[in-house]
Amino acid sequence: MTSFCLEVSGDYACFTRPEMKVERVSYDVITPSAARSIFEAILWKPAIRWEVRRIEVLKPIRWISVRRNEVAAKASVRNAQAAMNAGHGSLGLYIEDERQQRAGLFLRDVAYRLHADLLPTGSDAASNPAKYREMFVRRADKGQCVNQPYLGCREFAARFRLVADVADEAPALTESRDLGWMLYDMDFGDPNDPRPRFFRAELQGGVIDLEKVKVIG
Repeated sequence: MTSFCLEVSGDYACFTRPEMKVERVSYDVITPSAARSIFEAILWKPAIRWEVRRIEVLKPIRWISVRRNEVAAKASVRNAQAAMNAGHGSLGLYIEDERQQRAGLFLRDVAYRLHADLLPTGSDAASNPAKYREMFVRRADKGQCVNQPYLGCREFAARFRLVADVADEAPALTESRDLGWMLYDMDFGDPNDPRPRFFRAELQGGVIDLEKVKVIG
C-alpha cells in the first residue's frame, strides 16, 4: 500500500446532491467518490484501485447561484441501433427545441488536499508495486492525465499538484461543522443494481477523516 497526496483547486465546483431531482445543488465539500475520480484521471489500471483516506479543505466554503441552459434530451439508443442497421438515419438533436433553463447552487474558488492509498487488485501490482508508484508520480509531476480531472461536473476543470511533503504545506481551514449525510460512493457489487452508500460527514479543523466514518448502504 502506498499513500499519495494531491492538491486540487478550481474556480467552480458542483458535487451534486442526489436528493435534488431538478436543480443542481452541491454538497459543501468534495465527496470521496469525486476525490477518487481525480486520482483515477491521472492513473487508472485494472491492476490497481484508489481509496481516499482524508480530505482537507483549504479555502472557505463559498457559494454562487448560476442559471444556465441545458439540453433536456439525449440521443436515443434505439434510434442509433436502427440507423446502424439501416446504414443511414438522423441522430441529431436540435438545441433550440430541447433547451431548458435550470438554476444551480455551486461552490466557487475551491481548494482541497486529497490523501489516497494506491491498492493492488491484480497480481502484477501486488508483485511490482514500485512500477505503479513511479508511474503515478511521474504523471502527476508532469501534469499528465488520462482525462481532464474535474470538480463534480465536467465543465468545472480541476488543477492538480502532487504534494511531496504535507508538513511543508499551508494548514487546512480552521473550521469545524456537521456537513450532514453525504454520498460516499456507489456499490457496483451487482452491476444491474448499483446502490449508493452514504456517511455522516464531520469537518473537524478543516479535515474529513474518512478512516473514522461509518459507511451505510
